[in-house]
Amino acid sequence: MTTVDDVSRPAVTDVSGPSRVAASGEGISAEELQLAARNHGIPLEALRYDVTPAGLHYLLIHYDIPELDPAAHALTVDGAVDRPLTLSLADLRERPRVTRQVTLECAGNGRALLHPRPVSQPWLVEAVGNAEWTGTPLAPLLREAGLAPDAVDVVFTGADHGVERGVEQDYQRALPVADALRDEVLLAYEMNGAPLLPQHGAPLRLIVPGWYGMAHVKWLRSVSVVTEAFEGYQNAVAYRLRQDADDPGIPLTRIEPRALVRPPGFPDFMSRARVLRPGPCTVDGRAWSGHAPVVAVEVTTDGGATWAPATLDEPTGGEFAWRRWRFAWTPEPGRYVLGARATDASGRTQPVEQPWNRGGFANNLVQRVEVAVVPE
Repeated sequence: MTTVDDVSRPAVTDVSGPSRVAASGEGISAEELQLAARNHGIPLEALRYDVTPAGLHYLLIHYDIPELDPAAHALTVDGAVDRPLTLSLADLRERPRVTRQVTLECAGNGRALLHPRPVSQPWLVEAVGNAEWTGTPLAPLLREAGLAPDAVDVVFTGADHGVERGVEQDYQRALPVADALRDEVLLAYEMNGAPLLPQHGAPLRLIVPGWYGMAHVKWLRSVSVVTEAFEGYQNAVAYRLRQDADDPGIPLTRIEPRALVRPPGFPDFMSRARVLRPGPCTVDGRAWSGHAPVVAVEVTTDGGATWAPATLDEPTGGEFAWRRWRFAWTPEPGRYVLGARATDASGRTQPVEQPWNRGGFANNLVQRVEVAVVPE
């Protein structure tokens, strides 16, 4: 990695440190708006789909979408291995083929709702999607290459290249060897039964079920086994839970439990506040966790003062896919604040008050959906 001048923020003294926090009263900047225009979340009405259509799935692109020729693209497996490999996309397609439904969520989902606000991609709650990913398992390739006995991490390098906090880099993330060898980790070349789209990592990407989106390296070009803990920027600096700039932080890994409400009724254009007619209706949404299966969802219609159990549909997409929930509601005219909170089998439950962290990561605070129930 190379350190370059941080032309966007010349006042920054520690270019290798975490991003800054907005000052009191500071609004969304032009830089953040530019990021929000490049990236997008799922429209919440699309929670009705069991499998998110590719164009509605959330998207985060760190640098530029690289220009890659699928016919010429090759994946190398090297480093601390006995037999380095080079495989074309055709080679990978000839290997055992697996399709998994996997819910992906950005680690920064909910960042813009924190106070003070960490300055970065200003997500609300929509940075999520559930897709069918098809590819070949990673573990057999690693075993075929022959891992060194002292292997520690497996480093995944994408073809996207840029500068972050003054550090020039390829996008790279690493997994501990034990996680890289999990059966469910995929080298994916299809999404929802079609070849990957450019923005979703074509022609090849990594899928790490249960982990936040930063681990699912897109435009994958190399897999390197190393004998020391990987200290690349995205592992050691960017994606860590820390309270201040000097805090070394805790690395982000698995997705915290979350439930989202599919907003009922119809929206106000600017505020997205909902308008609903009185009478019986079904409020529904999706719930997921990367730690363990979701076992319960509770719903509030009064902003969290009271909670009632929702009904969970039978799981249909497998252990790493979101699960639908439903709640029967008969509102009278008035104003309401809806929300839902998920609990998983490990005992983790969404918080009503969100602990703060400097990067705005793993924010699974209960969603607020304002609803005005009005007669015709």
